[in-house]
Amino acid sequence: MINKTKIVATMGPASTPPDILEAMIIAGVNICRINFSHGSYEDAKSAITTIRNINKKLQMHVGILADLQGPKLRIGEVLNNAINLLVDKEIIITTNKCIGDETRIYITYPQFPKDVAVGDNVLIDDGKILLKVLSTNRTDEVRAKVIYGGTLSSKKGVNLPNTKISLPCLTEKDLQDLDFALENEVEWIGLSFVRSVTDIVDLKEIIKKRNKRARVIAKIEKPEAIGEIDNIIDMSDGIMVARGDLGVELPMEQVPMIQKMLVNKCINASKPVIIATQMMESMISNFSPTRAEVNDVANAVMDGADAVMLSGETSVGKYPVKVIENMKKIVAEVENLGAIYYREHPPVLKTQTFISDSICFNACLVAKQAGASAIVSMTNSGYTAFKISSHRPKANIYIFTDNESLLTSLSLVWGVKGFYYNRYESTDQTISDIKDLLKAGGYVKTDELVINIASIPMHERGRTNMLKLSYIS
Repeated sequence: MINKTKIVATMGPASTPPDILEAMIIAGVNICRINFSHGSYEDAKSAITTIRNINKKLQMHVGILADLQGPKLRIGEVLNNAINLLVDKEIIITTNKCIGDETRIYITYPQFPKDVAVGDNVLIDDGKILLKVLSTNRTDEVRAKVIYGGTLSSKKGVNLPNTKISLPCLTEKDLQDLDFALENEVEWIGLSFVRSVTDIVDLKEIIKKRNKRARVIAKIEKPEAIGEIDNIIDMSDGIMVARGDLGVELPMEQVPMIQKMLVNKCINASKPVIIATQMMESMISNFSPTRAEVNDVANAVMDGADAVMLSGETSVGKYPVKVIENMKKIVAEVENLGAIYYREHPPVLKTQTFISDSICFNACLVAKQAGASAIVSMTNSGYTAFKISSHRPKANIYIFTDNESLLTSLSLVWGVKGFYYNRYESTDQTISDIKDLLKAGGYVKTDELVINIASIPMHERGRTNMLKLSYIS
């Protein structure tokens, strides 16, 4: 069984041994995420090599998402890796490097004293600790009061929900990590802490100048991004709902509806959307997820997300293969229901892609009316695959292309199963050939209805302009 909703797994010590990763991919992983917040380039290179070796061995097309850290704020080292911050006590936050204690901690953000104001909240460790700014000398020290305390260990993340930070979206570290990712021809680049559409444009310009094809995922985790979300979706190639930082930067009760809003907007824009953070976090140490986590994954599938993502569960968790098996079972159970399908959105007139969009839209309508088992297309750019997927047909989506990098990119897209094909003959001959290949692979059966869409004349490789409904013989 092929799940339509894809699974993204984060690489780490638990998942990079070749035998473990192969078992994870067989269990259902579609995209491997390399998180540049952790690990070395040697670790990342080893993971990339392993993924590509497994793809060759299993004749699969698992893609790679390189996730840039972005301007993530962190505290430095603390004494004995654990200090206790008591409620109502005052503490100094300094930009001068030091080993932190109960009276003073170091922050890695040089502009912090200039950017914050009296009354601003400082959230540490995903909001577990809350400080309030009492004063700032605007050079190197901020005095704060502990509102909610607790045990604080080294290098925890910091969020400033009331503060407009002045750091660029692409830090020096990000530029180095991006260079490594592009050199290694990864398919997707995740851009963290996007605040403006300009952040996406800047990253795409770098990719273009390097003559690379990597597509950009905008990670939504800042309030500013929500305010400019339509432009960000339009300019991005996909969206990640990064609920960890988003739920700290914004009131937590707003996150569920923001998630649904982002999924709907991405479906209508034919852009893939990933739901991330804490999906099955208890399985970092437990053999099975909580029932609340099962419901969370199921709701993401029902919302229509292209992919659900695992972080610590697969990077450092005890059960990296089991968590994939459990997630796939949840996805499969929800996809057995009819309610998640048919999210058709009619094409807009007077656009360059109107004919192609109409063919894709009507292919999904005909598939629904005729009970077709599959929609089959050939593409070079991937546009047709993204467009068909966005209508969420119940019919399987089989995409044939001679663009190998596209095949691994499509591993993120809802419902799409990609095949390498480079024999461009007459339209009728090619369609017949593709149907034979699908039948031989067990993807379609005799007497099933399938819909073929294509560009004719085929050798010109233009936009999709033809639809054909036929039986498998």
